[in-house]
Amino acid sequence: MMGPVYVITDPDAPWPVAEQVLAAARGGAGAIQIRDKRTSDEALAALVTRLLLEVAALGARLVVNDRVEVALATGAHGLHIGQGDGDPAAIRARMPKGMILGLSIETEAQARRIPGGVDYIGAGPVRATATKPDHAAPVGFDGLGGIVAAAGLPAYAIGGIGPGDAAAVKAAGCIGLAVVSAVVRASDPEAATRDLMAEWGRA
Repeated sequence: MMGPVYVITDPDAPWPVAEQVLAAARGGAGAIQIRDKRTSDEALAALVTRLLLEVAALGARLVVNDRVEVALATGAHGLHIGQGDGDPAAIRARMPKGMILGLSIETEAQARRIPGGVDYIGAGPVRATATKPDHAAPVGFDGLGGIVAAAGLPAYAIGGIGPGDAAAVKAAGCIGLAVVSAVVRASDPEAATRDLMAEWGRA
């Protein structure tokens, strides 16, 4: 799929978003998702366009969060949507061949009715997290396992995930960790990404 470490940017982190993206890619992240609720479509599209080739050259994929039009206009490697961001099947129909579609899944009920065309899910939140204040109720690792089993798709655990969690995430059936603060708020985001990659390899 995209490798075991999936990094999500945070515009409020100490590092500029572009540096968050490139540091994660240099550290071995398989995918980096640009998540920014405030920046205009035009500014976000310019950033994605500027970073796409460099991220690809580092062996990673650049994913746009929520902004369907930005992902389509820039030819991003992927698009990730939440439960309130539109019909995944209709969005998939507009996407070019090869673009990856991810969907956030918060409950087993949602996991049992994922439409065709979704390539992977972000499952959780496993724990409460300050980087997404409006998140659904935390599911814990037991709940995570239930979601993954019900979905039957490649899954990344999300929500308060960080160092020390790889073994539990792998045991729940996930293909990797989706992290925000553990990388983009680290003193050295590239090293933090490498450490998570190494931990996954040992788990």
